[in-house]
Amino acid sequence: MAITDRQTATLALTHALSAAERGLPVIPLTARKLPALPSPHRNDDRRPACRGACGLPGHGVHDATTDPAAVRALFAAAPWATGYGIACGRPPHHLIGIDLDVDPTGGGDPAVSLRQLALHHLFTIPPTVMVLTPSGGRHLWLTGPPGIPVPNSASRLAPGIDIRGTGGYLVGPGSVTRHGRYRLAPGTAGLPPAPCPRALLRLLTPPARRRHSVESPDPDRGRGLVRFVLAAREGGRNTRLFWAACRAYEHGYGDALADALTRAAVRTGLTEREARATIASAARLFRC
Repeated sequence: MAITDRQTATLALTHALSAAERGLPVIPLTARKLPALPSPHRNDDRRPACRGACGLPGHGVHDATTDPAAVRALFAAAPWATGYGIACGRPPHHLIGIDLDVDPTGGGDPAVSLRQLALHHLFTIPPTVMVLTPSGGRHLWLTGPPGIPVPNSASRLAPGIDIRGTGGYLVGPGSVTRHGRYRLAPGTAGLPPAPCPRALLRLLTPPARRRHSVESPDPDRGRGLVRFVLAAREGGRNTRLFWAACRAYEHGYGDALADALTRAAVRTGLTEREARATIASAARLFRC
């Protein structure tokens, strides 16, 4: 291992230990932002659904720990690690990550979308930890109440806003990836993660999904989603279509609106096959 690689690994361990000391469960990550330790069951054809009960490392976010000795052991087993992940939804902080991902194709600014959501639902994001990503995105750290698991989601709230909740993890500040280093935003290093506003928490924990609903779409809601798709620009068409389809299925009229969404997507330049595949992906999320 080169000297710079050893230095990167040492710094990753140092940052991970510092996070663990603050009560944040951590795991080692590779430069691709993936768990660094391979599964001990990778050669088992039966692929047991083990979450660490076997006592061996290599179970991704289920390995996350705040115990310094255990953290050192994980990193010793993965000397190629260049960063660390912080498990969300775990006590004592029950961390919720708001990932504002910059779209290089110009599909919209997720920070603007978050401000619009805040205005519409009457909440404000309090001062909290903010991590700057190498791509120009931002991770906001919030805490949730015990007993209310927040699901992971991608672009459910709005295009470019991903949520890291129970079972997910955030790349910790100080981590080095193939695209650069994650770092704390100036002025936020001394802040604790702030409590998630109640109105935002309600958006992050949607009510139970309806199954096999045959409800017809509300005309106004359906037209709004179709218009949203029609306004897509090249590079953001699939993202907008997926978001609109998710909203339709979430409210129980996805199948009824699928043809209209497909026609709108085709008008923006997608092929019918591409549009149908994107809508089918949204449908699968709400039929599991």
